[in-house]
Amino acid sequence: MAHPASLSSSAPASFVAFGLRAEAESIAPGLHVVATPIGNLRDITLRALSTLAAADAVIAEDTRVSRHLMAHYGIATPLIAYHEHNAEAMRPQLIARLKKGERLALISDAGTPLVSDPGFKLVGEALAEGIPVTSAPGPSAVLAALVVAGLPTDRFFFEGFLPAKSGARRARIAELAAIPGTLVFFESPRRLAETLADLAAVLGPREAAVARELTKHFESVRRGALGALAADYEREGAPKGEIVLLVAPPGEAAPAFDGNALDDKIRAALDKFSLKDAASVVAAETGQPRRKVYARALELSSEGGRS
Repeated sequence: MAHPASLSSSAPASFVAFGLRAEAESIAPGLHVVATPIGNLRDITLRALSTLAAADAVIAEDTRVSRHLMAHYGIATPLIAYHEHNAEAMRPQLIARLKKGERLALISDAGTPLVSDPGFKLVGEALAEGIPVTSAPGPSAVLAALVVAGLPTDRFFFEGFLPAKSGARRARIAELAAIPGTLVFFESPRRLAETLADLAAVLGPREAAVARELTKHFESVRRGALGALAADYEREGAPKGEIVLLVAPPGEAAPAFDGNALDDKIRAALDKFSLKDAASVVAAETGQPRRKVYARALELSSEGGRS
């Protein structure tokens, strides 16, 4: 299939950047995996723009989202919807087009494709058929969050989304507990508080960061101990926007903590939080096992006539 731009030498494939129209460089046949902005449209690379303009078609997870990006940069390449609901049916058609020598670009809704999207199987089948696969690297929510979290970056493990139900979630967290690197998760805003609480319950006193709306106008990064963050978001309610949650690697065993000082901290926390949240906060701050802190908080609560 001929690329639309090749039908007329007077209308080469092009894109608009900095208010100027630029001619796209030709790309080789095959599948081109292209990273796109995670929020700020200015984060796209010139190579990505040129690739999207020069492709025969752009394979997109959500054509409505991708159409906005393409229009912003004056790119008229046709879009093909490819998502979890039609992937099984679409993949043979896309592979057939690639085997004919077409140049197809693969993008996700935002960021680098294949990270929590259905592109992995398409890339796998393309490689199995001997079709060239090329990466045009760029934005990634995982890396954008990692470099601003203030947590170790030498090793990290991307888990994606944890299970929605608490029991399964805690079981999976327990499996991840011994990994000697920063843990990176995606999470729904409405589940953030309970996920932080489950992480605190299983992992204990680890530092964490909640990165929200990265690269966008209301970008924020909140750092603190898991228990304290859980209590904050439980009190404040679900935040808005996209969330990347990062948790520090396991550290050394917590030192012994003076009993009277521990009681003082528990009493102070009980004045601000529920018994459950107070235990999480104090355990995170002191490094003491949450079960121990909860048991002592229950005793102090009963002594003080708390419900």
